[in-house]
Amino acid sequence: MSEPHITLDPSGLSPALESLREPLEDQLNSALRVASDRVRAGYAGEPVEEVCRRLLDETRAGLHPDIAAGFTPDMDELCRVAIAIVREAHH
Repeated sequence: MSEPHITLDPSGLSPALESLREPLEDQLNSALRVASDRVRAGYAGEPVEEVCRRLLDETRAGLHPDIAAGFTPDMDELCRVAIAIVREAHH
């Protein structure tokens, strides 16, 4: 599985947030990588929906509370990561 990656949509960012986009993406990507590693390591046959929820929870847990509160990922994309984790476990 390739590393999951978060890219912020610049059209939805204020000028202040646009100036912080790169470090914010770095922090989000780091939290998502750690979350996917934890979820992958702890995977025990749960359904994709549960894996997706755990990815979201673990990613938010790895972020500063203010950033976590505003973290609203594309759930379809997050579930693609969950599907990859489930498929990887079955091979």
